[in-house]
Amino acid sequence: MKKTLLATTVLALVAVTILRGGAAEVTIDGVAGFQDTPMQPDGKWHVHDPARPQPPVVTPGTFSENAKPPADATVLFDGTDLSHWRDQRTGGEPTWKVVDGALITGRGYLQTTNEFGDLQLHLEFREPTPPKGEGQARGNSGVFLMGKYEIQVLDCYNSKTYADGATGGIYGQHPALVNACRPPGKWQTYDIVFNVPHFDADGKVTTPAYITVIQNGVVVQNHQAFRGATNWKSPGKYTAHGHIGPLALQDHNNPVAYRNIWVRPVAVVNDP
Repeated sequence: MKKTLLATTVLALVAVTILRGGAAEVTIDGVAGFQDTPMQPDGKWHVHDPARPQPPVVTPGTFSENAKPPADATVLFDGTDLSHWRDQRTGGEPTWKVVDGALITGRGYLQTTNEFGDLQLHLEFREPTPPKGEGQARGNSGVFLMGKYEIQVLDCYNSKTYADGATGGIYGQHPALVNACRPPGKWQTYDIVFNVPHFDADGKVTTPAYITVIQNGVVVQNHQAFRGATNWKSPGKYTAHGHIGPLALQDHNNPVAYRNIWVRPVAVVNDP
């Protein structure tokens, strides 16, 4: 009788955990993820599917570290202050700190005071050392274009997670083409070209958002279309919005550092 009660209690606890999380986490080949989330549009994988193949590892070279901003760039962070940033939720002063010329994640998302359209973005990030945690709990942050479209920041150096949530991935949608991560404690670079989506008068997408991402000198997204705004356990969905929006950096309770952040406008020329 006692064994039956114990088993019933354990099952109940598991059920509560699943209900609170919204989906049951499973682990396959050491990768934790989900297989009761929506399917991706290609019908091959669930969102955050741990069975989805890992991006192949490519050891990066040296590229764009400490890149000097071009003359027409807006410098968003030069190692001194947060005058171009605010707390995303409150609109007030951010809790992120500047330490030895680096911007360290604080409580809440950080968002720019300015808004941007089609752009070229450069930033450098550094994962915490010594590394702590596994998967999505290991140096997690993110870069949000227009505050909606995320490129993942994570410590994936000798560390696995679900492929559509790994470094350089369009979160929940498209994994990086390769894993070009440097070890934690080393500065890494993102050079990004982003094209905003366009909508007709009825709010339907006429042109999706596109992104090219170069991580540490290696192309990890090649003019890849977004399937919509990125979100946890979601394959992406568009909601009509304007042609400009803020940049945002994610707080995920990990002390990720950023530096040398600048952005410049990039015209889209459709001539053949």
